[in-house]
Amino acid sequence: MIPSISAGAYEAARARAAWIDRSDRGRILVSGADRASLLQGLLTNDVAALKRGQGCYAAYLTPQGRMIADLHVYELGDRMLLTMAGELKKPLLARLDQSIFSEDVQLQDVSDECAQVAIVGPDAASVAARLVSGAETGVLAALAEHGNVSARFEGEPAIVTRTSDAGEPGFDALVDRTKFDRFIEALGTAGVPPLDAATAEAIRLEAGIPLFHRDMDEQTIPLEAGLESRAISFTKGCYVGQEVVIRVLHRGHGRVARKLAGLVLEGREAPPSGAPVRAADREIGHITSATTSPALGRPIARAYLHRDFLAPGTAVTVEGVRGEVRELPFVRRGGAEVGR
Repeated sequence: MIPSISAGAYEAARARAAWIDRSDRGRILVSGADRASLLQGLLTNDVAALKRGQGCYAAYLTPQGRMIADLHVYELGDRMLLTMAGELKKPLLARLDQSIFSEDVQLQDVSDECAQVAIVGPDAASVAARLVSGAETGVLAALAEHGNVSARFEGEPAIVTRTSDAGEPGFDALVDRTKFDRFIEALGTAGVPPLDAATAEAIRLEAGIPLFHRDMDEQTIPLEAGLESRAISFTKGCYVGQEVVIRVLHRGHGRVARKLAGLVLEGREAPPSGAPVRAADREIGHITSATTSPALGRPIARAYLHRDFLAPGTAVTVEGVRGEVRELPFVRRGGAEVGR
């Protein structure tokens, strides 16, 4: 059974601000003079072009073009910070370590040293600026996506990054692990409520943001998950797996056998992960993530569908319930506009 969604937490995130504990994410510091050139040859985005205070979203692929991980890369000036889903940290750290030969690159797992809290919603910049020193509201509001600033919280170093992968734009604050309780207390004093897992999932899905090990995995090619506009640079030099990506784009004109799509369904109950999707009498794919959208009042889902059934408006059924393919996002920023 899919957990119930909190109307109060949802409204706070969409209209004001709410927070999400993301301390379970993995965090790796990459230092050394050759850090950018090493990562440039491994990741799909142009990390070598990043300047202090900038960042990007990227993927790490096998030579066969399948995903090892997706991650965020932040250039801090003297180091790069990589953040990823917690379960991806160990395999990613091992692969990075195996890629270092004579390069001046050092890796440091700082996952246990940091707490990571996302503050999302229209008031996120002003809330974050009240909690930390050295990052004014105007500075945070002007940050480009994946931008980052150094700050302090109760005298200890902190990092604030601009993020949108939670579904509602906001900021991730990375503070010393020993300061986590104090940071949460400060959020409470500021009147910012926590966002429970079910409600955070609803906001993520309404925005159409895919999640690793749910909507994509080690068998996924980035083009199947629709990551090409966000995670792949088409102007940088070679990287692991590039040949497969380029072959699909140029010889195959970007067509893959299946692609991650959005569905809106009738009724009130969201289907389970793995449920088959049908068009007439043909099975055309399966559900990866689903929830009941507070904004639409209907179930929404992500699903891999055969490439012939991706057009918006295509009629489908899931476990006998009617629905249709819908353009993404399902709901735009603030929850006010519905994507059609």
